[in-house]
Amino acid sequence: MRPINEAKITFLSRSANEGFARTAAACFAAQLDPTLDEVNDIKTAVSEAVTNCIVHAYPDTLGTVTMRLRLFGDNTLEILVKDSGVGIADVDQARTPLYTTGGGDRSGMGFTIMESFMDTLKVRSVPGKGTTVVMRRRIARRLGA
Repeated sequence: MRPINEAKITFLSRSANEGFARTAAACFAAQLDPTLDEVNDIKTAVSEAVTNCIVHAYPDTLGTVTMRLRLFGDNTLEILVKDSGVGIADVDQARTPLYTTGGGDRSGMGFTIMESFMDTLKVRSVPGKGTTVVMRRRIARRLGA
């Protein structure tokens, strides 16, 4: 299925850009007339994906994060978050709740949170090459819309 609209944003892996990414995703999703709860779920999932890039993909350096947003005719929003960082050696282990490589101040719940707020979550990673997270959320059509 071809998207009916799309946008692509690339930014540095600075923590200040996490808020920018959340807001950009929410603004783009607004085209689907989501509820406030749906917007908050999307913003939380994007925050977790981008924070993973900032903390884990580029632990000792700045890198780039790319976010691609796409809308489909069935009212589905797709968000891709990609980095070219260190990658994940074992994606299944990384998706396990409470597992983290980020030290004691990290909860290890990022992928679990993304999965709980979105309809689907796919994670692809190659050690030394980077990680791509693809999340999808279908927005309920409202009566009269």
